[in-house]
Amino acid sequence: MKAPLICFAAVVTSLALVGCYPTSLAEQQADINAAKGAGDNLSIAKVQKEIKIGMSSADVVLVLGSPNMVTTDDKRRESWVYDKVSTEGMASTSSGARFLWLPADNKAAVSRTQKTLTIVIKFDEKGMVRDFAYNTSKF
Repeated sequence: MKAPLICFAAVVTSLALVGCYPTSLAEQQADINAAKGAGDNLSIAKVQKEIKIGMSSADVVLVLGSPNMVTTDDKRRESWVYDKVSTEGMASTSSGARFLWLPADNKAAVSRTQKTLTIVIKFDEKGMVRDFAYNTSKF
């Protein structure tokens, strides 16, 4: 009766330890890409390809979603601002002999990159796109 219990405990412990094993850089990048998913529809390429002078504000919402901020000028014409900030991080450890899930040494390198994208769309009195601009930065 004790042997099956010991085998069961060994299997459960092994599975728990496998879940703690550090991931590779490729696996980390795959996780980042999966997290971005289909909900990440704000990009320069999307603006360049799909936003056109003369399109309606309803069509802009279909393409880019709701803006982060709406302002008006002295002629009561709307300007929509879309802001996107993203941070990507990667961690790497040196390779070497490992014992179970523990790295060979405690040295690790962490790299973070922050990206910003700002899109401004200006509408005329009839709610049609009269101009648009975008700016991106990476640091």
